[in-house]
Amino acid sequence: MLKKNNISKIEKELKKGVKMVAMVAPSFVAEFEYPSMIHQLKDLGFDKVVELTFGAKMINREYHKILKNSKGLIISSACAGVVETIKNKYPQYKKNLVKVDSPMTATGKICKKLWPKHKTVFISPCEFKKIEAGKSKHVDYVIDYEQLRELFKKNKIKKKRGKVLFDKFYNDYTKIYPLSGGLGKTAQIRKILKKDEILTIEGIKEIMKFLDKPDPKIRFLDILFCVGGCIGGPHTSKKLTIPQKRKKVLNYLELAKTEDIPKTRKGVIENAKGIKFTRTL
Repeated sequence: MLKKNNISKIEKELKKGVKMVAMVAPSFVAEFEYPSMIHQLKDLGFDKVVELTFGAKMINREYHKILKNSKGLIISSACAGVVETIKNKYPQYKKNLVKVDSPMTATGKICKKLWPKHKTVFISPCEFKKIEAGKSKHVDYVIDYEQLRELFKKNKIKKKRGKVLFDKFYNDYTKIYPLSGGLGKTAQIRKILKKDEILTIEGIKEIMKFLDKPDPKIRFLDILFCVGGCIGGPHTSKKLTIPQKRKKVLNYLELAKTEDIPKTRKGVIENAKGIKFTRTL
Protein backbone atom coordinates (compact mmCIF):
# COMPACT_ATOMS: atom_id res chain seq x y z
CA MET A 1 0.00 0.00 0.00
CA LEU A 2 2.66 2.51 1.06
CA LYS A 3 4.83 1.60 -1.93
CA LYS A 4 2.06 2.45 -4.37
CA ASN A 5 1.18 5.63 -2.49
CA ASN A 6 4.76 6.94 -2.68
CA ILE A 7 4.04 10.54 -3.71
CA SER A 8 7.67 11.64 -3.98
CA LYS A 9 8.43 8.70 -6.29
CA ILE A 10 5.37 9.42 -8.42
CA GLU A 11 6.39 13.09 -8.68
CA LYS A 12 9.97 12.18 -9.68
CA GLU A 13 8.79 9.80 -12.37
CA LEU A 14 6.38 12.37 -13.78
CA LYS A 15 9.20 14.94 -13.97
CA LYS A 16 11.45 12.37 -15.67
CA GLY A 17 8.85 11.92 -18.36
CA VAL A 18 7.83 8.39 -17.44
CA LYS A 19 4.67 7.62 -19.41
CA MET A 20 1.73 7.56 -17.00
CA VAL A 21 -2.03 7.42 -17.33
CA ALA A 22 -4.16 9.08 -14.66
CA MET A 23 -7.32 7.08 -13.93
CA VAL A 24 -9.81 9.48 -12.41
CA ALA A 25 -12.72 8.42 -10.20
CA PRO A 26 -15.92 10.19 -11.39
CA SER A 27 -16.35 11.63 -7.88
CA PHE A 28 -13.60 14.09 -8.87
CA VAL A 29 -16.17 16.56 -10.17
CA ALA A 30 -17.34 17.23 -6.61
CA GLU A 31 -13.77 18.26 -5.72
CA PHE A 32 -12.16 19.72 -8.84
CA GLU A 33 -13.34 21.72 -11.82
CA TYR A 34 -14.10 20.03 -15.13
CA PRO A 35 -12.50 20.13 -17.62
CA SER A 36 -9.76 22.15 -15.90
CA MET A 37 -8.60 19.08 -13.95
CA ILE A 38 -7.62 17.33 -17.18
CA HIS A 39 -5.46 20.32 -18.14
CA GLN A 40 -3.89 20.30 -14.67
CA LEU A 41 -3.07 16.58 -14.73
CA LYS A 42 -1.45 16.99 -18.14
CA ASP A 43 0.55 19.95 -16.84
CA LEU A 44 1.65 17.80 -13.90
CA GLY A 45 3.15 15.37 -16.40
CA PHE A 46 0.51 12.73 -17.13
CA ASP A 47 0.54 11.53 -20.73
CA LYS A 48 -3.02 10.20 -20.64
CA VAL A 49 -6.04 11.04 -18.50
CA VAL A 50 -9.09 8.75 -18.41
CA GLU A 51 -12.16 8.32 -16.24
CA LEU A 52 -13.32 5.07 -14.63
CA THR A 53 -16.73 5.21 -16.32
CA PHE A 54 -15.89 2.62 -18.98
CA GLY A 55 -14.50 0.23 -16.38
CA ALA A 56 -17.77 0.71 -14.49
CA LYS A 57 -19.72 -0.15 -17.64
CA MET A 58 -17.78 -3.37 -18.08
CA ILE A 59 -18.35 -4.56 -14.52
CA ASN A 60 -22.03 -3.66 -14.84
CA ARG A 61 -22.24 -6.25 -17.60
CA GLU A 62 -20.74 -8.82 -15.23
CA TYR A 63 -23.10 -7.93 -12.38
CA HIS A 64 -26.07 -8.25 -14.70
CA LYS A 65 -25.02 -11.77 -15.75
CA ILE A 66 -24.35 -12.90 -12.18
CA LEU A 67 -27.62 -11.59 -10.74
CA LYS A 68 -29.59 -13.03 -13.62
CA ASN A 69 -28.28 -16.52 -12.85
CA SER A 70 -27.87 -16.46 -9.06
CA LYS A 71 -29.85 -17.41 -5.99
CA GLY A 72 -29.51 -16.12 -2.45
CA LEU A 73 -27.82 -12.93 -1.27
CA ILE A 74 -25.36 -11.13 -3.57
CA ILE A 75 -23.27 -8.26 -2.15
CA SER A 76 -21.67 -5.60 -4.36
CA SER A 77 -17.87 -5.53 -4.17
CA ALA A 78 -17.01 -2.34 -6.07
CA CYS A 79 -16.27 -0.54 -2.77
CA ALA A 80 -12.94 -1.57 -1.23
CA GLY A 81 -14.09 -0.43 2.21
CA VAL A 82 -17.02 -2.85 2.08
CA VAL A 83 -14.78 -5.69 0.90
CA GLU A 84 -12.22 -5.16 3.66
CA THR A 85 -14.90 -4.83 6.35
CA ILE A 86 -16.60 -8.07 5.33
CA LYS A 87 -13.33 -9.97 5.05
CA ASN A 88 -12.20 -8.80 8.49
CA LYS A 89 -15.43 -8.58 10.51
CA TYR A 90 -18.03 -10.65 8.66
CA PRO A 91 -16.10 -13.51 6.99
CA GLN A 92 -19.32 -15.55 6.79
CA TYR A 93 -20.45 -13.14 4.04
CA LYS A 94 -17.25 -13.34 2.00
CA LYS A 95 -18.82 -15.97 -0.25
CA ASN A 96 -21.66 -13.55 -1.02
CA LEU A 97 -19.37 -10.83 -2.42
CA VAL A 98 -19.44 -10.48 -6.20
CA LYS A 99 -16.19 -11.91 -7.59
CA VAL A 100 -15.83 -9.09 -10.11
CA ASP A 101 -13.28 -6.28 -10.37
CA SER A 102 -13.93 -2.79 -9.08
CA PRO A 103 -14.09 0.00 -11.72
CA MET A 104 -10.54 0.98 -10.69
CA THR A 105 -9.04 -2.43 -11.39
CA ALA A 106 -11.18 -2.96 -14.49
CA THR A 107 -9.97 0.37 -15.90
CA GLY A 108 -6.41 -0.52 -14.96
CA LYS A 109 -6.68 -3.76 -16.97
CA ILE A 110 -8.06 -1.90 -19.99
CA CYS A 111 -5.35 0.78 -19.80
CA LYS A 112 -2.63 -1.87 -19.58
CA LYS A 113 -4.05 -3.47 -22.73
CA LEU A 114 -4.20 -0.21 -24.70
CA TRP A 115 -1.03 1.40 -23.35
CA PRO A 116 1.16 -1.49 -22.08
CA LYS A 117 4.22 0.72 -21.51
CA HIS A 118 2.36 3.28 -19.38
CA LYS A 119 2.15 3.18 -15.61
CA THR A 120 -1.35 3.49 -14.18
CA VAL A 121 -2.11 5.97 -11.41
CA PHE A 122 -5.50 6.04 -9.69
CA ILE A 123 -6.74 9.43 -8.47
CA SER A 124 -8.78 8.50 -5.41
CA PRO A 125 -11.20 9.88 -2.79
CA CYS A 126 -10.60 6.78 -0.69
CA GLU A 127 -8.04 5.28 1.70
CA PHE A 128 -9.26 1.72 1.13
CA LYS A 129 -8.44 1.95 -2.59
CA LYS A 130 -4.78 2.13 -1.58
CA ILE A 131 -5.19 -1.31 -0.01
CA GLU A 132 -6.89 -2.68 -3.11
CA ALA A 133 -4.26 -1.18 -5.41
CA GLY A 134 -1.53 -2.70 -3.27
CA LYS A 135 -2.86 -6.14 -4.22
CA SER A 136 -3.26 -5.39 -7.93
CA LYS A 137 -0.69 -5.60 -10.71
CA HIS A 138 -2.92 -3.42 -12.87
CA VAL A 139 -2.66 -0.27 -10.71
CA ASP A 140 0.88 1.01 -10.21
CA TYR A 141 0.23 4.02 -7.97
CA VAL A 142 -2.51 5.83 -6.04
CA ILE A 143 -2.83 9.55 -5.33
CA ASP A 144 -5.69 10.69 -3.12
CA TYR A 145 -7.52 13.98 -3.64
CA GLU A 146 -5.72 15.76 -0.79
CA GLN A 147 -2.33 14.69 -2.12
CA LEU A 148 -3.29 15.80 -5.63
CA ARG A 149 -4.19 19.27 -4.34
CA GLU A 150 -0.78 19.45 -2.68
CA LEU A 151 0.97 18.38 -5.90
CA PHE A 152 -0.89 21.05 -7.86
CA LYS A 153 0.06 23.64 -5.24
CA LYS A 154 3.70 22.54 -4.95
CA ASN A 155 4.23 22.50 -8.71
CA LYS A 156 2.25 25.72 -9.22
CA ILE A 157 -0.27 24.02 -11.48
CA LYS A 158 -3.01 26.53 -12.14
CA LYS A 159 -6.60 26.00 -13.21
CA LYS A 160 -7.16 26.44 -16.94
CA ARG A 161 -10.11 27.21 -19.12
CA GLY A 162 -10.65 25.86 -22.58
CA LYS A 163 -12.00 22.70 -24.17
CA VAL A 164 -10.16 19.48 -23.39
CA LEU A 165 -11.34 15.89 -23.35
CA PHE A 166 -10.38 12.73 -21.52
CA ASP A 167 -8.11 10.68 -23.76
CA LYS A 168 -10.52 7.76 -23.94
CA PHE A 169 -13.34 5.72 -22.35
CA TYR A 170 -16.32 8.07 -22.32
CA ASN A 171 -19.48 6.46 -20.92
CA ASP A 172 -21.76 9.14 -19.58
CA TYR A 173 -24.43 7.18 -17.70
CA THR A 174 -21.96 5.54 -15.28
CA LYS A 175 -20.83 8.94 -14.01
CA ILE A 176 -23.28 8.44 -11.10
CA TYR A 177 -21.26 5.46 -9.82
CA PRO A 178 -19.83 7.43 -6.86
CA LEU A 179 -23.36 8.12 -5.60
CA SER A 180 -25.21 5.74 -3.32
CA GLY A 181 -27.16 3.29 -5.51
CA GLY A 182 -25.23 4.24 -8.65
CA LEU A 183 -24.18 0.69 -9.43
CA GLY A 184 -27.69 -0.75 -9.13
CA LYS A 185 -29.24 1.99 -11.25
CA THR A 186 -26.74 1.80 -14.10
CA ALA A 187 -26.51 -2.01 -14.17
CA GLN A 188 -30.29 -2.19 -14.70
CA ILE A 189 -30.75 -4.53 -11.74
CA ARG A 190 -34.46 -3.75 -11.54
CA LYS A 191 -34.95 -5.53 -14.85
CA ILE A 192 -33.84 -8.72 -13.09
CA LEU A 193 -34.98 -8.41 -9.49
CA LYS A 194 -38.07 -7.07 -7.78
CA LYS A 195 -37.86 -3.71 -6.04
CA ASP A 196 -38.16 -5.26 -2.56
CA GLU A 197 -35.28 -7.69 -3.34
CA ILE A 198 -32.80 -4.82 -3.72
CA LEU A 199 -31.40 -2.84 -0.80
CA THR A 200 -29.13 0.20 -1.13
CA ILE A 201 -27.18 1.26 1.96
CA GLU A 202 -24.60 4.02 2.47
CA GLY A 203 -22.40 4.28 5.55
CA ILE A 204 -20.65 1.42 7.30
CA LYS A 205 -22.72 1.67 10.51
CA GLU A 206 -25.95 1.02 8.62
CA ILE A 207 -24.31 -1.73 6.59
CA MET A 208 -23.19 -3.49 9.77
CA LYS A 209 -26.72 -3.24 11.18
CA PHE A 210 -28.00 -5.15 8.18
CA LEU A 211 -25.24 -7.75 8.28
CA ASP A 212 -25.91 -8.31 11.99
CA LYS A 213 -29.59 -8.90 11.26
CA PRO A 214 -30.11 -9.58 7.54
CA ASP A 215 -33.47 -9.50 5.80
CA PRO A 216 -33.89 -12.90 4.07
CA LYS A 217 -35.88 -11.47 1.15
CA ILE A 218 -32.99 -9.24 0.01
CA ARG A 219 -31.16 -10.71 -2.97
CA PHE A 220 -28.89 -7.80 -3.90
CA LEU A 221 -27.11 -5.53 -1.44
CA ASP A 222 -25.83 -2.39 -3.21
CA ILE A 223 -23.60 -0.79 -0.59
CA LEU A 224 -20.90 1.86 -0.15
CA PHE A 225 -18.74 2.34 2.95
CA CYS A 226 -19.06 6.13 3.20
CA VAL A 227 -22.17 8.18 3.89
CA GLY A 228 -23.14 9.74 0.57
CA GLY A 229 -21.04 7.21 -1.30
CA CYS A 230 -17.60 8.02 -2.73
CA ILE A 231 -18.32 11.76 -2.64
CA GLY A 232 -18.17 11.39 1.15
CA GLY A 233 -14.78 9.65 1.10
CA PRO A 234 -12.11 10.44 3.73
CA HIS A 235 -9.96 12.39 1.28
CA THR A 236 -12.76 14.58 -0.02
CA SER A 237 -13.23 18.21 0.95
CA LYS A 238 -15.69 19.09 3.70
CA LYS A 239 -16.38 22.54 2.25
CA LEU A 240 -19.49 21.27 0.49
CA THR A 241 -22.32 19.19 1.93
CA ILE A 242 -23.17 15.75 0.56
CA PRO A 243 -26.30 17.11 -1.21
CA GLN A 244 -24.19 19.86 -2.81
CA LYS A 245 -21.63 17.31 -4.01
CA ARG A 246 -24.38 15.04 -5.29
CA LYS A 247 -25.78 17.93 -7.32
CA LYS A 248 -22.35 18.50 -8.88
CA VAL A 249 -22.17 14.87 -10.00
CA LEU A 250 -25.69 14.97 -11.45
CA ASN A 251 -24.95 18.26 -13.25
CA TYR A 252 -21.79 16.65 -14.64
CA LEU A 253 -23.88 13.77 -15.97
CA GLU A 254 -26.23 16.17 -17.74
CA LEU A 255 -23.29 18.09 -19.20
CA ALA A 256 -21.76 14.85 -20.48
CA LYS A 257 -24.92 14.10 -22.45
CA THR A 258 -24.38 17.28 -24.47
CA GLU A 259 -20.66 16.87 -25.17
CA ASP A 260 -19.52 16.07 -28.69
CA ILE A 261 -17.17 13.13 -28.14
CA PRO A 262 -15.31 11.63 -31.15
CA LYS A 263 -15.92 7.91 -31.67
CA THR A 264 -12.21 7.24 -31.20
CA ARG A 265 -12.46 8.45 -27.61
CA LYS A 266 -15.57 6.56 -26.58
CA GLY A 267 -15.35 3.40 -24.54
CA VAL A 268 -16.39 0.52 -26.78
CA ILE A 269 -16.58 -3.18 -25.99
CA GLU A 270 -13.74 -3.85 -28.41
CA ASN A 271 -11.37 -1.96 -26.06
CA ALA A 272 -11.95 -4.65 -23.44
CA LYS A 273 -11.91 -7.67 -25.75
CA GLY A 274 -10.05 -10.61 -24.20
CA ILE A 275 -10.01 -9.14 -20.68
CA LYS A 276 -11.52 -11.09 -17.81
CA PHE A 277 -13.00 -8.89 -15.08
CA THR A 278 -13.19 -11.58 -12.41
CA ARG A 279 -11.14 -11.64 -9.21
CA THR A 280 -10.46 -13.70 -6.13
CA LEU A 281 -11.53 -12.18 -2.81
